[in-house]
Amino acid sequence: MNKTIDYQDWGLTEYTEAWDKQESLFSTTIDKKLKGLLTENYLVFCEHPHVYTLGKSGDEHNMLLDLIQLQAKNASFVRSNRGGDITYHGPGQVVGYPIFDLANFNLGLKQYIFRIEEAIIRTLAGYDIISTRLEGSTGVWLDVDTLTCRKICAIGVRSSHFVTMHGFALNVNTQLEYFNYINPCGFIDKGVTSMEKELGRIVDMEELKDRLRINVEEQFKP
Repeated sequence: MNKTIDYQDWGLTEYTEAWDKQESLFSTTIDKKLKGLLTENYLVFCEHPHVYTLGKSGDEHNMLLDLIQLQAKNASFVRSNRGGDITYHGPGQVVGYPIFDLANFNLGLKQYIFRIEEAIIRTLAGYDIISTRLEGSTGVWLDVDTLTCRKICAIGVRSSHFVTMHGFALNVNTQLEYFNYINPCGFIDKGVTSMEKELGRIVDMEELKDRLRINVEEQFKP
């Protein structure tokens, strides 16, 4: 079993381009696995230009803009093959795409998602942001037992043969007004926040990515 994680930073990349690159790594990994060969694990970080993506089980009615309005916001809309409902990606957000062969870590999908959430929770704690999970929903949340419950990180995963793709989107210095045009992840009664909003300052993206990468790798160490 190969527990090494190959980290890659793709920078600002169009969503569909990143999806194509993911699919290539994903299909190659599955092909190797089916042939009994050693498989690699990739951790990709990137940012996307403004885009709304709808998961396989998502409801298009959670997209509150029409095509002309989307264009006016310099945003695009993509139907994705990940799990989950609708979400927004944009500059100032760290999008993580772990393409892991879970057999390398002896994990099931639920355990994998739990560990990704844990890495994000620990990263946020390093900035004195206390976060947790919300029962019945993936992702990372703040103040879950209050009327101000709000999401800071969305998670939507696809897996086949226990190989993963897609992943998470952590709001760092994100333009939160773009969430006003959707029901994020299908919720109409919960808010969205960012590290910048919680801290009252801009967060250094490179430092954040370094901390996040280390915390993800810690969760998947031998």
